Amino acid sequence: MKKFNAKLLEAYFICGTQDLQPKENLPTVLEQALKAGITAFQFRDKGQNSTLAVSERVPMAQKLHQLCQKHHVPFFVDDDVALAKAVDAEGIHVGQSDEAITQVVTEVGQKMIVGYSCSNLAEIVKANTISGIDYYGCGPIFATQSKDDASPVIGIPGLRQLVQNSNRPIVAIGGIKEEDLPAIAQTQAAGAAVISLIAQSSNYQQTIQAIRNAPWIN
Repeated sequence: MKKFNAKLLEAYFICGTQDLQPKENLPTVLEQALKAGITAFQFRDKGQNSTLAVSERVPMAQKLHQLCQKHHVPFFVDDDVALAKAVDAEGIHVGQSDEAITQVVTEVGQKMIVGYSCSNLAEIVKANTISGIDYYGCGPIFATQSKDDASPVIGIPGLRQLVQNSNRPIVAIGGIKEEDLPAIAQTQAAGAAVISLIAQSSNYQQTIQAIRNAPWIN
């Protein structure tokens, strides 16, 4: 059975090979982030800059999951239920245009934590009526270069509106910088999901502790 606690959303690291510098290695980057205190990791490898062949996805996911297990941090897979099941991931995250959320909940909802992307009030209101979802990923809060198909920026006011109308914990995502963390926490979001803030950090310990130390309500 799945074990979900909103505290795992505090410092939620998302990364794939497309987010790394040319000579970086994804397992090495993840292990550094785990040692520095991330609370969850999502394997999101997609787009033209991904360096993984299809045949390499399962072995890579297995290696990353093993690292997460070593540090007792939940491992999520983005938009690939088959891959998540193949490696016994703790969680799956899907977007509005990915696999139908009701199908995902039916297939893995009793065994995996289910996250769902919502970027506006209508999506939150509809998602609130669907059982089996554990948290929402909401954004982009600010402009982001990490996602080619990102929804329009919602800003801090937009995030606050979604939190106020949600019946589930929300993790904020999209273009978040260290100085934005206090304002995001003040909306009563449960945490920050980041890619480049960690992947491009010159000091993982300092960056991740800044995320963890924001005044989250969990």
